[in-house]
Amino acid sequence: MKTARISSLVIGIGMILQWAMFLITGNVPELETAPVSISFHLVAEALTAGLLILAFVLLRRPGNAGRHVAVFAQGMLAYTVVNSSGYFAQKGEWPFLLMFGLILFFAILNTFLILRTK
Repeated sequence: MKTARISSLVIGIGMILQWAMFLITGNVPELETAPVSISFHLVAEALTAGLLILAFVLLRRPGNAGRHVAVFAQGMLAYTVVNSSGYFAQKGEWPFLLMFGLILFFAILNTFLILRTK
């Protein structure tokens, strides 16, 4: 469970930092070309990151609330990773695909680790 907790925190914070960097450096051209679409995407990413961080906190507490939030957060993470991968594959940015593959691996691993824990 420790792996699931720590990786949830690291990935959640990483998502926030990555989007902050993209937004600060002006590397989100969709803000001009597809503002509604990217706004929905940013909300989904922020919710995912927030739930991953919340899962980190709740998994330390007794009861099943943390497990439920954590499994839901891992599912959201898996979806956003697959969805985002298509964008970077289209642009031929292969290092991002490697990163997303690693994150997807952790999302799947974490889900099994969380569900296995009594």
